[in-house]
Formats: sequence, C-alpha cells, structure tokens
Amino acid sequence: MAKPGKRLRAALERIDRTRAYPLDEAVGLLKSGATAKFDESVEIALNLGVDPRHADQMVRGTADLPHGTGKSLRVAVFARGDKAEEAKAAGADLVGAEDLAQQIQEGQIDFDRCIATPDMMPVVGRLGRILGPRGLMPNPKLGTVTPNVAQAVNAAKAGQVQFRVEKTGIVHAGVGKASFGPELLRDNIRAFVDAVNKAKPSGAKGTYLKRAAISSTMGPGVKVEVATLVG
Repeated sequence: MAKPGKRLRAALERIDRTRAYPLDEAVGLLKSGATAKFDESVEIALNLGVDPRHADQMVRGTADLPHGTGKSLRVAVFARGDKAEEAKAAGADLVGAEDLAQQIQEGQIDFDRCIATPDMMPVVGRLGRILGPRGLMPNPKLGTVTPNVAQAVNAAKAGQVQFRVEKTGIVHAGVGKASFGPELLRDNIRAFVDAVNKAKPSGAKGTYLKRAAISSTMGPGVKVEVATLVG
C-alpha cells in the first residue's frame, strides 16, 4: 500500500482520528487540510442505524442545499409541447422525447440529472437498464417524475442533491467546495442532515444517526459530533 504523501501527512497531523469534533471545528480542520491546487469538493458521510435489505428501512430522498454544491449540473428533461418549452425556459440543457431516448440508447449521456413528465415514462421506462445503474432514472419519490418540470429543473440547478442509503447503511453526498466559507459549508451540511432525518423510515429502530464524517477530495476524513449536526 502506498504511503500518504507529504501534503496528506501534514493534514493528518492536525487531526485526532480517534475523536469526533463539533461541526464548527470539523469544518475548520477540513478547510485547513484542503490544500490541493484545485477547488476540492466537500462530502459528508452518515452511518445510519438501518438495514437497507428491508424495504421499510430504505432511506432515499433529496436535499436542497441553501448555497448549492459549487458544481454546474447538466439537466436532461423528457417532455413534449408546452412542458418541453417550460423546461427549456428554466435552463434545461437537453429536452426531448423519442429523439432524446435515441441519443441515450446510442451512448450519448451528457447530463447529471434526468427529469420526466409522467406521460413520458413509457418512453423513459425502456431506458431503465441504461439510466438505472448510473442513478439517473427519473423517480417520483425524488421529484424527477413531475408535471412541474420548470420547478424540478430550477431545484437541480440551484444545488439539490439526491441521496440513497448503501447496503452498509452509509449515505453520502457532496455538500459544497473547499472554497466555500465555513458558514456556507455548515448551512449546507445541516440542510443535508435535516433532509436525511426527515427521510427516516418507519422501520428504523434505536439510534438513527450513528456516526458522521466530512472530507475533501484530497484531504483526510474528519469525524463530526452528531449532536452538532442538528441546528
């Protein structure tokens, strides 16, 4: 196994890997360790007290980050007629119907979020094997199958993130950039945690939010005191 580089070793020396820090302190440590030559992304990972193998313990949803993710999402919309025009006016990057489906079938998947009006699902449904594994399949539970395409496009462009718990009970998402001010990162992190809390399934028993950590693309993970994530 390769040894950590000089930059990463210096970042690790600032952190006690055995303790969880209050959110304010954790964000400060993360920012001080994000020393790459590019603007590193910031992610949060939550360890939940759920077993996703049971349907009543699945955690899935969306979180609207008040300060966005710092990334520019490309949005594709399946719609016809007036709804297609609404999507274009809202800033959708790709809008179409059977023609868009054909592009996807040919391997042209140049977008990060896929939205569809309900009447387009017979067309979109045929793309399940392509879009599903990429996490791009429109889903009414995520607000991506909706007649309100303009609202969905605006939400995606404004920094809405999707989340889904993994088999190990971990849910994670990007919540900003290392260049964000501490207050902006704290706001985004708490907005994400709030959305995950609201998505708590009926089958979850005991402690729901068990552990949390934040990290930058090239920096070490910093454990966060769960109690300080709610506020």
